[in-house]
Amino acid sequence: MTTAQMNFNAFDAFEDAGDKGGVTTEEKVHVRVQQRNGRKCITTVAGLADDLDIKRICKAFKKTFSCNGAVQQDEDAGEVIQLSGDQRTNVKEFLTAQEICHAESIVLHGF
Repeated sequence: MTTAQMNFNAFDAFEDAGDKGGVTTEEKVHVRVQQRNGRKCITTVAGLADDLDIKRICKAFKKTFSCNGAVQQDEDAGEVIQLSGDQRTNVKEFLTAQEICHAESIVLHGF
């Protein structure tokens, strides 16, 4: 085995979604970026608590980041916020600054 193969075998691509700090995956907020056509992309925020006002948070995201957004209903993840553009770091900073959730419970996905 070459060193490149050994490094590849040691690398876990799904390590960022692992269990850290005693927070289960159900309690984690997943922030993903999805590529659309061309250079366009959207950011999705899933896993926010059910007792939060998702529409109000989406409105605050749109106003703070100066982007478009919507709340979509998903059968697996519940309510999902979709924002235009790559807003992953902005979303994480906003959620921690407003004390909506802890930094260790936010998982950033994507390229």
